Amino acid sequence: MPKVMIVDDEKDLVYLLKVILEKDGFEVLEAFNGKEAHEMLLAIDNKDNLPNVILLDVMMPEMDGYTLQAKLQENDKFNEIPIIILTAKGQMRDLFELSSNVFAFAEKPFEPKNLVEMAKDAINSKK
Repeated sequence: MPKVMIVDDEKDLVYLLKVILEKDGFEVLEAFNGKEAHEMLLAIDNKDNLPNVILLDVMMPEMDGYTLQAKLQENDKFNEIPIIILTAKGQMRDLFELSSNVFAFAEKPFEPKNLVEMAKDAINSKK
């Protein structure tokens, strides 16, 4: 069962995505800011238990998505996990343009089913 981590401070959005992804056969991990996500990932001791893809919001309290993405890219344990950046219209995509671990961008508001397809594509790209 593929595993996806959703990192977003909008609890309603996280819940909606979780329901849709679980219905589509994904196991879902939830974090509501970058710091919480980073701590959860560091606590995973077996590489096989890491998420197959991360859906990452940019603007969050405690640690933003840009900082988390940079930390993940620098760590050999996490830098192979594809990331889909969830951005508000007009947010600074260029901050991520040279990042090897960023698979795609989903501009809010997005169609949740399209995001599921993006997640599947990101996972399949790593096979």
